[in-house]
Amino acid sequence: MPRRQKDLALLQSILRPTSSSFSQQSFVREHSVLNRPPPNYPGHVPLTLIERSALAIGSAVTSLLNPRRADMIAALGEATAQPFFITKLRNRMLASSTGRRILRDRPRVTSKTMLLKHLRKLPENSVGRTYAAWLDREGVSPDTRDSVRYIDNEEEAYVMQRYRECHDFYHAVTGLPIFVEGEIGLKAFEFANTGLPMTALSLAAIVKLKPQERQRMYNTYLPWAFSNGLKSADLINIYWEEELETDVNDLRARLGIEPPPDLRETRRKLREAQKRSSKDKKA
Repeated sequence: MPRRQKDLALLQSILRPTSSSFSQQSFVREHSVLNRPPPNYPGHVPLTLIERSALAIGSAVTSLLNPRRADMIAALGEATAQPFFITKLRNRMLASSTGRRILRDRPRVTSKTMLLKHLRKLPENSVGRTYAAWLDREGVSPDTRDSVRYIDNEEEAYVMQRYRECHDFYHAVTGLPIFVEGEIGLKAFEFANTGLPMTALSLAAIVKLKPQERQRMYNTYLPWAFSNGLKSADLINIYWEEELETDVNDLRARLGIEPPPDLRETRRKLREAQKRSSKDKKA
């Protein structure tokens, strides 16, 4: 029986004034730890409101203490995305012809679909080659993203999975590295672009930065992130698999993204200046 018909039948059984209504209502018990509904897709874990709140708080604290806990950051993203924010992001995909194709095709970004050996041979400065070079430089792979478990709606779960798997493309296009300072800058950009609460909550990691890094974040990278994230096109609607041979500068121009100052180069120059200053003091 289709889901809509089941829902209508359930509603009718609740409203129908018959002698059997009590037994029917008692059969449909409230979702609880002891009465967990069946999963809506493989790997799905339905949560009660209390469980979801506990997961959000616990994962937020753990992520702040250790920003490298990708599993906790992922759990925080899922626990805080419902019921409004992930739905809004899906609606933005449905409003775009490309977004609708992505939802229909359900592409996945993995080492099997993104063959790095092929991407490395693409033209210089292409999106695919830039993406592969970024993965090589940072020592990560397309398979490092956890599967979505705590989003109840199956299509919205895919939207979250898509956002998660395309995160490294955002790094490649913006040029921001994966160490804490770069991740904070990218999370600020993503918050302005996607509206997902986890990306805003991740900005709390600013307190763990050194004074110089914090000042650089406030003066340079946060203004860049919010400005470009708000004005650029929805990155969730980019069919990255079709843009691999596109020149990365052309894609940035089409999306409305201005590349930020090179964070690695900025840190390198700062280290060199500190070394020169240290030598001068010893002399």
